[in-house]
Amino acid sequence: MSVRDVLADVLLGLGVVLVLASSLGVLVMRDVYQKLHFVTPAGLVAPVLVALAVLVRQGYSENTVETWLALLFLVIAGPFLTHATARAARIRETGDWRAGRDGGT
Repeated sequence: MSVRDVLADVLLGLGVVLVLASSLGVLVMRDVYQKLHFVTPAGLVAPVLVALAVLVRQGYSENTVETWLALLFLVIAGPFLTHATARAARIRETGDWRAGRDGGT
């Protein structure tokens, strides 16, 4: 086993631990807004760790480029998805997404 293999395994292990901890946080939290805070590390930080592990293991290759393109998509789309989820939860609770509205009346 080389140093590259060990480093890649450590990065993957950190990603797995992060996803498990985030999953536990989602399970324990009571409302959707608290749960959204625990989704972000699993959806944003863990993929960065996996992409780094691919880079360490493969070096610069076609696989690495594809991994980083997928990561770029996740980094761009993640905040929009979180915002849309929070807005949908707000609409479900109050009937309107704007603050200070009481059911749209």
